[in-house]
Amino acid sequence: MKTLLRSLLALLIFLGAGQVVFAEEKEPQGTVTLSGAWAIYPTAVAWGESFQRKYPKVKVDVSAGGAGKGAADAISGLVDIGMVSRDPDPAEIKQGILPVYVLHDAVFPVVNDKNPVLEDLLKKGIKRQSWIDLYVSGVVILWDEIAGRGVNRKVHLYTRSDSCGAAAAWAKYTGNKKQEDLKGIGIYGDPGLLEAVKRDLVGVGYNNFSFVFTREGSVVQGVRVVPIDSNENGAADPNEILTNRQEAVEAIKKGIYPATRKNFFFLKKEASPAAKAFIRFALSEEGTKIVDEVGTSLPISKEDREAELKNLE
Repeated sequence: MKTLLRSLLALLIFLGAGQVVFAEEKEPQGTVTLSGAWAIYPTAVAWGESFQRKYPKVKVDVSAGGAGKGAADAISGLVDIGMVSRDPDPAEIKQGILPVYVLHDAVFPVVNDKNPVLEDLLKKGIKRQSWIDLYVSGVVILWDEIAGRGVNRKVHLYTRSDSCGAAAAWAKYTGNKKQEDLKGIGIYGDPGLLEAVKRDLVGVGYNNFSFVFTREGSVVQGVRVVPIDSNENGAADPNEILTNRQEAVEAIKKGIYPATRKNFFFLKKEASPAAKAFIRFALSEEGTKIVDEVGTSLPISKEDREAELKNLE
């Protein structure tokens, strides 16, 4: 009798375990909404399209608007997932936000491709102190002071007006300041800032990886990436001159390029099963292949993906 009872108990446990597994593997359904960082937007759209094909009972809505909007929307519950291209703030964590590291990339300084001192910039690069003098101290006002020759043209400095990860990353690079401390004419969004530099021969700004390089890998027409003289030897070394996407990727991977940053999904700890399923898909091998195919951000390592998935449980 005892043997029979033990056998029945084992069977019930087995069946119960099977029901739990079935619940976990149940096909997700409903709507997953995302908003936020321009840098993450192209990849998130591609993830969403593939996720919907795989799970037709789910609808994924993605909108851009800057990292600040993504964080605020996630905290207030307006969206399931906020796309945030900067490190999370402790105050955001206190409001019940779970940040999930999903991508990484960098921010690049750009000038008009007809800038009067472009040849000098490509030969010498610009040292970090000069970027600080421009964007933080405001003591550099002429291109002469950077290029070392007289053209007597003022630097037209552009920055972002919307709360965003690109500005946060650029502020950190130029002295660990806040976005609000950056000087320059405020322009909304990555597309707007890029267009401002395209239209201004003496303009300079900064843009996300996904807006500097085309899908084919070249730098977008109308601008050039300014070399950052990271080793401060007074010259733009070959590995500091970035003329295409692959060169930029290599510089980021090797740690040569300094203005890098992590990208996150913000979600509430009590997020819907569909939202969590979407993030698990983004961090899967299939999702990683999509990152490479889109080419606007860099995938994180397998070890990092596994760690994030564990935290998501």
